[in-house]
Amino acid sequence: MTIWIDADACPVKEEAERVATRHRIRMVLVSNGGIRPSRNPLVESVYVTAGPDEADKHIAGACQPGDVVVTGDIPLAAKCVAAGARVIKPNGELLTEANIGMALATRDLMQDLRSADPFRQGGGRPFSKADRSRFLDQLERLVKAAP
Repeated sequence: MTIWIDADACPVKEEAERVATRHRIRMVLVSNGGIRPSRNPLVESVYVTAGPDEADKHIAGACQPGDVVVTGDIPLAAKCVAAGARVIKPNGELLTEANIGMALATRDLMQDLRSADPFRQGGGRPFSKADRSRFLDQLERLVKAAP
């Protein structure tokens, strides 16, 4: 098992590293750069070329069945779920075959609404301590449930 982190904007890298270390699991941070490498021998840093979705392409092409992918990017999550990986968002929400279609549809709808009304304000709610705690709990459960 490998834990793949879509690292550029991930707020739970440290939490994921703690779980990976506790269970002695390889963890890979994939980013366009600007992420400080970890001294932890279980944690690798992969830097992809600058460009749209390069980190996503790398993760989607590298993840395997049974791996865990941490991302808030819904299209990337869909590719990883299709590849057999288990996907968790930084807020602890699991994305699975059962709910990824709805997540994609909601994302597309919200994107259409924003483009139709450029003055539309708002966005997601701020990341909270409860989100961080939920993430840690869910990641721990995913790792323990692995075959």
